[in-house]
Amino acid sequence: MEKLINITIEKLPEGVYLATSDDIQGLVAQGRTVSETMEIARDVARRLLEAQSERHQTQHLADVGDKETFPLVVAASCGATGRIYLQRDC
Repeated sequence: MEKLINITIEKLPEGVYLATSDDIQGLVAQGRTVSETMEIARDVARRLLEAQSERHQTQHLADVGDKETFPLVVAASCGATGRIYLQRDC
């Protein structure tokens, strides 16, 4: 079953991204991009949950339902006409 975990990603001065979570103690992940950081955080979260399960500790995390709202980050720039272009269109 999938669980919903909130993570916070911040860009560090060194140019890398750091993910942490208040939902799972010990979740820390670092990557070169937001996408890579999220992939690493997902793997770390899975391993932490598996370890907690083996020790019979439970996390009170929300189940992922049939419908959820997720933010989508899209790089965009505004042309001279005011029209918004996705980066792939530039």
